[in-house]
Order: sequence, then structure tokens, then C-alpha cells
Amino acid sequence: MKDSRLIILREEGKILSLLLTEGRLIEASSCAEQETGGEDCSLGSIYVGKVMNVAANIDAAFVELIKGVRGFLPLSRGRVIEPLNRPGDGRLLAGDEILVQVEREAVKTKDPVLTTEISLSGRYAVVIPERGKGTLRFSGKLPSGRRKSIGTMLEERGICDAVLSSCSVIVRTNAGELEDAAPLAEEITALAKTAEHLILASGSRTCHSCLYRPESVWLREIRDTYFSQYDEIVTDDKEIYRMLKDYLEAGYPERPGGLRLYEDDRVSLRHLYGIDAKLQEALGKRVWLRSGGYLVIEPTEALTVIDVNSGKYSRGKKAGDTFRLINREAAREIARQLRLRNLSGIILVDFINMETREEEKELLALLAAELKKDPVKASVVDMTPLGLVEITRKKIRKSLREQFYGGPDLVDKS
Repeated sequence: MKDSRLIILREEGKILSLLLTEGRLIEASSCAEQETGGEDCSLGSIYVGKVMNVAANIDAAFVELIKGVRGFLPLSRGRVIEPLNRPGDGRLLAGDEILVQVEREAVKTKDPVLTTEISLSGRYAVVIPERGKGTLRFSGKLPSGRRKSIGTMLEERGICDAVLSSCSVIVRTNAGELEDAAPLAEEITALAKTAEHLILASGSRTCHSCLYRPESVWLREIRDTYFSQYDEIVTDDKEIYRMLKDYLEAGYPERPGGLRLYEDDRVSLRHLYGIDAKLQEALGKRVWLRSGGYLVIEPTEALTVIDVNSGKYSRGKKAGDTFRLINREAAREIARQLRLRNLSGIILVDFINMETREEEKELLALLAAELKKDPVKASVVDMTPLGLVEITRKKIRKSLREQFYGGPDLVDKS
């Protein structure tokens, strides 16, 4: 395992969560300290919402979650949504009260995206309530042999008969870390019971009620991060340490590795790891490569543009060899920056021009392999006739810039 640690800090009413590997910042997030009980409509929250209007021309509806806060609900063709406040007749009308879940947070000027396909996530599984019999599915990142062994263990424990009668189950990649299926089976059972209670309660709760709110973002990130990605969790805050200790002992007693409270008064935790400088780099416009080349990252309202430049690179006898080396280093760094900055949607990359089609294919293959390491779905679409590489990355949470400052503009305008 590489020298990796997850660092949790408190700063001005926010919780900072930072994943460092060999001293490099791999992932970072910032969230409000007091999320629960607020009106932030956070990711995964489930509401009894009221339909404000149905926009048939775009196959969508706008749903009010709480007073003054609305969400965007895409309407799937052929999917019938049953209102809670009237008998269903196959139509969705203004004034209908429906059960919805926040699928994507509000990003920039866009409303949060909602879904009526409710799901509850744990570390090892996702449970989806169904009207009829459900199915057992597996993350595509789990090897086929591991899927078969996990399915057999769940079958032996009776989970399939007990849960799949009313829910579908998706086994997450994290389940591959388990040597015993007991934690997975226990989590599936608990999530299924929560889903059952939630569906029953939805029929009697008033409009704008929040029926379910997941744990805070920084705890969810610990839940969703592979244990194998870091050696330890470190914090310098005693209250956060206590919360983490209770959370891990209650939910994940099988977790390898340690939790450490940093108590050295001589040097602060953030200075020890140079957190301020790393965050400044992550929020800046220009990113230097070790070779002397650099990236220029420009988010806009519609997409993000990344330009690759040769900069100070001077090694190599041929220009073609130089550009090939810079492009390969840039591809690895771009994959890291997308995850670190949580950039999503459409990303266009202008690599340095290559001499042959074979070099272009080699570069695209390298970039695609690096993007597969991202926990969020990201993929290379193609290279345009103008030589721009198209990437898409799933939108789930706000970008790092928005988390810190609430706006899309970059700090560094140079």
C-alpha cells in the first residue's frame, strides 16, 4: 500500500476532507458542518415533494421540495409515477404530491436533479424498493469470480429470499474487500428495513416532509472510499475524532487500518502536510507538470476546457518525442485533476499535436485507463476532427471551487 491517509479538518464552520497519497492531494471536499436539520436538499435526501408544473416539451417536471426550493425531475417514458394525494390515473399533474430523491446536487445555476427511483446506499450495497420482485446485481468493477462467490454466500444466508421479494440489491465494489459476507448481509437487511419503513411512512406524511437524510458528506466519503486506498484517518479535532470512532466501530468494525488523533502542539496538522498550498493549487488555473510542461484549466458554464502546454520542457532530441512525453504526463495529471476538483459534465482537452494516428490512439488508451481509477464514472468519448479530446464525467456533487466559494470562477486569473 502507498503512503496514504485521509485527513479531516474543521475550518470556519466547515469540515474539510482530504485524501493524500505520497504527499499529493488526490481528492478534497468541503461541506457545511451542520447539514442535518437544514434546508440544503443534500444528495440522497428523500422528500414528499409537490409538482409545480409539468413541462411536456422537455419530458420533465419541476417539483418543490421545501418552500421556495425546487428540483428538476426528468420523466422517463413508460414509467408511471403514483401520486400520494390522489388515486393514480397514469398522469402527472401540477399539485400532485410525490416521493422523490435528490440524485444530483444543485450545480452552478442549475436546480438539483431528482428521481422517483428511490435507493438507499451503504458501504457495500445499494437497496432499491420495488413494487414486485427485485433482482440481485453487481458493480461492473467486481471480477466475475468474486460476483459469483458473493452471490452464493448471500443465497446461503437467505438474503435473496428475504429481501429480493420487495427490493432490488446492487452489490458495490467495496464488497470485494470483505472476506466474510456477514457485514454485507447485515447491511442489506438494515437498508431493506429502512426502505420498507420509508415507503410506509410516505403515505401519511405532509407535503415538503424530508423522510430521509443520509449521513454528512464527509462521513459518506469515508463510507464510499475503499479502505485499501489509505493507511489511516487523521484528525486534529477531538470532537471529530470521537464521531469517527463511534461511526467506524458501529458500522464497520472489520475496517483494517487506524484512526489517529493528531496532538502535536508544535506543528499544526494542516502545516505538517502543507494543506493550504495544496488547496491553492487545486483551486488555481495553472497546474505545473514535473517535466516543466503545464495545464491551463478553464471551467465555463457549459463545459471545462483544458489546454496542455510544453512550458519549460527542454529534454529530448526530437520535438515529437518531447510532445509525446508531455502528453502522457498530462493525461495522468488530467485524470487526477478531474477527481481532485470534482469537474464534471463535458471536458475538452487540447493536447499538443501528435505526429501519427497511432500516437493519438496510444494517448487515448492511456487517458481511458487513468479515468477508470476514478470512483465517479468518467470516460473518453473520442477525438474531434480539430484534435480536441472529449471526456465526460458524471455530475453528482458541486465542484471543489463551488464547495469552497460558491461560484464557478477560478481564484487564479493569470
